[in-house]
Amino acid sequence: MKKAFIQLHIAVFLAGFTAILGKLIILNEGLLVWYRMLITTITLLLILIFTREFIKLSFKNTFRLFGVGVIVALHWLTFYGSIKYSNASVGLTCLSAIGFFTAFIDPMITRRRIDWFEVILGLMAIAGIYLIFNFYPEYKKGIIFGIISALLASIFPILNKKLLTRFTPKIVTVYEMCGGFLALTFIIPFYFKLFPAKYFFPTTTDWLWLLVLAWLCTVLSFILQLNALKKISPFTANLTYNLEPIYGIIFAFIIFHENKYLSSGFYVGLSLILLAVVLQMARVFWVVRRERLRG
Repeated sequence: MKKAFIQLHIAVFLAGFTAILGKLIILNEGLLVWYRMLITTITLLLILIFTREFIKLSFKNTFRLFGVGVIVALHWLTFYGSIKYSNASVGLTCLSAIGFFTAFIDPMITRRRIDWFEVILGLMAIAGIYLIFNFYPEYKKGIIFGIISALLASIFPILNKKLLTRFTPKIVTVYEMCGGFLALTFIIPFYFKLFPAKYFFPTTTDWLWLLVLAWLCTVLSFILQLNALKKISPFTANLTYNLEPIYGIIFAFIIFHENKYLSSGFYVGLSLILLAVVLQMARVFWVVRRERLRG
């Protein structure tokens, strides 16, 4: 369990840096995600072929993994859209709604009872976002994108939990990235009609940041997250990902000096979110410790 938490927190730390990269890369959010998934897919395929770990799956299983990949792609699309239409700090904070959505979606998919303590913790995060929304109405579009992103992000870890009982993290990742890339290839032309792009080809600097985004923040982060999911529940994993805004906001403060533009309302909302994370982590450790004492 301890190793799984370490892997999860490294994945969350790397994920926190993705928001910064989203600001540094000048591409439209649709193209940013398209290139990210393209580089990730090619990289993983080469690794798996070289190590002879790649396996060809049946059409049914390929379809399932591709389907989850589409959800991941749409999550990233709306996540970067949130950052582009607000800022890194606000976009990251919206992800805190993941815990609230997971508290209801996980029981629906896994057919377990709703844990009302999880619901309360999720509502604390929602309250934090509401406070921020009230203080920054000019970021309405970015916040809406962020909420949609959180909803999508609450789904794929639950689905991956089942898939990991049958396939390795690397196989799950490569098929999902490929599925997401193919889906985006069809979606982007329609997306551009609603949200036009100013640039279509990455600059030299964009390529550098895209490689960092794909190799460290996607390949490595995704594999660590999937490994952790073998031991940790989807709700705990998703709530732990609420630390992503903390890491990302710290980066945003250091790199973009966004703290100059944020009021006290932002910090009050952020405090509620952090409290929810701390309470859930304390609860998980308490349950584990109790089970060990009983054993």
